[in-house]
Amino acid sequence: MTFNQLPPPTGLDPHRFPVEPWRLVETRYGADDLGHTETLFGVGNGYLGMRANPEEGRDAHSHGTFVNGFHETWEIQHAENAFGFAKVGQTIVNVPDAKLIKLYVDDEPLLLANADLISYERSVDFRSGTLTRDLVWRTPGGKRVHVRSTRMVSVVERHLAVMTFEVTMLDEPGPVVISSQLLNRQDGEDEYHVKSAALGEAAVEHDPRQARSFDHRVLQPTVQIDGTDEHGSGDVVLGYRCTNSRMTIACGFRHEIETDSEHAVTTTVGHDLAKSVVEVHAQPDVPIRITKYVSYHTSTGVPCEELADRCRRTLSRASTAGVGALHGEQHDALDEFWSAADVEIVGDEAAQQAMRWNLFQLAQASIRTQEQGIAAKGVTAGGYDGHYFWDTEVYVLPFLAYTDPVAARKVLRFRWLMLDAARRRAAVLNQRGGLYPWRTINGEEASAYYAAGTAQYHINAAVVFALGRYLDATGDVDFLAREGAEILVETARMWEDLGFYMDRYGGTFHIHRVTGPDEYTTVVNDNCYTNVMARFNLRYAARTVRFLAEWNPDAFETIRRRTDLELNELDAWDAAADAMYIPFDDEHEIHPQDAAFLDLEPWDWEGTPTGKYPLLLNFHPLVIYRHQVLKQADVVLAMYLRSRHFSSEQKRRNFDFYDPITTGDSSLSACVQGVMASQVGRHDLAIDYFHRSLYLDVCDVHHNTADGVHIANCGGVWAEIVHGFAGMVETGEHLEFCPHLPESWDAVRFRIHRHGSTVQVELRREGCSLTHVAGLGVPVRDGDGVTVVVEGSDLFIPTA
Repeated sequence: MTFNQLPPPTGLDPHRFPVEPWRLVETRYGADDLGHTETLFGVGNGYLGMRANPEEGRDAHSHGTFVNGFHETWEIQHAENAFGFAKVGQTIVNVPDAKLIKLYVDDEPLLLANADLISYERSVDFRSGTLTRDLVWRTPGGKRVHVRSTRMVSVVERHLAVMTFEVTMLDEPGPVVISSQLLNRQDGEDEYHVKSAALGEAAVEHDPRQARSFDHRVLQPTVQIDGTDEHGSGDVVLGYRCTNSRMTIACGFRHEIETDSEHAVTTTVGHDLAKSVVEVHAQPDVPIRITKYVSYHTSTGVPCEELADRCRRTLSRASTAGVGALHGEQHDALDEFWSAADVEIVGDEAAQQAMRWNLFQLAQASIRTQEQGIAAKGVTAGGYDGHYFWDTEVYVLPFLAYTDPVAARKVLRFRWLMLDAARRRAAVLNQRGGLYPWRTINGEEASAYYAAGTAQYHINAAVVFALGRYLDATGDVDFLAREGAEILVETARMWEDLGFYMDRYGGTFHIHRVTGPDEYTTVVNDNCYTNVMARFNLRYAARTVRFLAEWNPDAFETIRRRTDLELNELDAWDAAADAMYIPFDDEHEIHPQDAAFLDLEPWDWEGTPTGKYPLLLNFHPLVIYRHQVLKQADVVLAMYLRSRHFSSEQKRRNFDFYDPITTGDSSLSACVQGVMASQVGRHDLAIDYFHRSLYLDVCDVHHNTADGVHIANCGGVWAEIVHGFAGMVETGEHLEFCPHLPESWDAVRFRIHRHGSTVQVELRREGCSLTHVAGLGVPVRDGDGVTVVVEGSDLFIPTA
């Protein structure tokens, strides 16, 4: 059975993980799924991410602290090299770990795996962005100890994390030692990729989704600063430079120690370990509270000494503000996020909790990226080596465009900053214009397998799709004039140069030897998705650049000079788009995934046991490539993104053909299948797919959540609500809705921010209501006309 054929999940075990609307809660410690829960309970802000490893540092599946874009490089070793193959790999670095706060009572360590825990609760609060753990430990000597800790990565101060650790002896006095550390693990010790089979989560040796291991010391120590006094006050900072990439990092901590018990503090600082050890003669009911401020700063080349100064300034500001004020700022910032992005599901408490968990992951992946990208795993782990893919533009940016346009703009500007590297990559492949890398951190192609990597030229169209969706949602023509138009020019040039006209097919325009999003069919001719999206890219570029020339001639002239644009190029783009060949089979009345797809041998579904999925881990690629079997359905995705270019009948027939042969091995599959199931009236299947994507990480459906959150799927969950159940379509001029509420729910509510205005959409059995919240109003299709939803003029759209 494929992932799509297995019964859809319905949520976590409510006895261990009770359902709450605004928290994910764990009431019993478990050692057999540590990798999963370390991901679920992680905290981050888009720049800095901390896995939910225990403070004690032991009993972890994979220790992890990650900084967006901070990476090491390495030479890609091809067994058989060829011209144009990617040469330099990039892998995110597991940076020094500041989460460590080890506890000893009577010189006995707290180790969760074998501790006698009288009570235990761990939770992550979506409104405060705080991980909290509260437990009572009976020591081997019989003493009861209350331990409460919190961990927060600030969504206000990008470089800051704040932790608290409070210990109270409940019955008897005793010697307590708390060792707060900053540890740089090296030479494979507890590296992210190491999996412990004893914990029941052994690694798959050839799983390309996992992080690469290093065969050399990555972080070379450069700075060690001990600025503490005998009371433990002051800063400790360590600085490093990556061996190959030469990126630099500084990380530091400052403590505040509060207790009425007699205590002493000793600090030691080495190349790879800095620690402050607090020794306390603890008295019953007298708390020992440590506040640990932590800062990380990184650069592509700024000396570590300067980064250390930045860390110390961050720590000073945080300490001056105080932990209470910092938590207050965090709550306020997340209140603003939830006001714009929350989705209320009435009638299904488990789905409500999981929905907010997915939205919270989107916040943690995007809220403080500044002008970095959003990696496939965000900053939750090192899966996929911390690379950025097309996922962000297609699945995440639409969510940001309608909820946090400032963050969306930053993601797009990050792609603009990569444009020079895209031009260089296009030249290597004998193409004009720019070609964005399939997977990257620094802008250079890092995919060693060109068939399922570089051949996915469609990433160019994904970037332009994201740009178009952002402009539709915001009307930010200033960004278009300054940066966006340059992206349009170079991507359109690439498509017009890549394709060619075929006389024997009536002069139609064809694109050969490319790979679509479905990685189970590679290097094909006329991939339907690629051609549909290339056509969009070409037309959109020509139309938008012409608009820029009329609206802002000075900006157009700047772009023209910067790109050496000739006006006749716009006509060439339009001509290629108009002549674009879109595969269609008259016999089956469907769009074949590519020119030869219908000639492939059907996959032996009955002869493939459940244990052989996902196919990419169990079959040679050539076996998969010669069959009609999909990792994700390209044509279905094309219908979702370019909905208005397919008739209702075409959508239905395409969906019915491709759905049964789609394995769902890709985490990007279920959400798109769900949206299109709604649009073609397969409502039972739509809610089925929604549950698969909603719980994909929460319930570890693909058995690899230990490698990090599938951030794009989180965006897809939002899309299933908005574009699926509510049926929202953006035309560029107005919104359209075609609502259908799932039978098991009572209502759904969400907000859409468009062109500075906000409307609330409430979906009920009879239809959806749109209510003005702020701004001048939002234009919405109402029957045969368009109504602007303004204050005092709500709009109701009945269920189709």
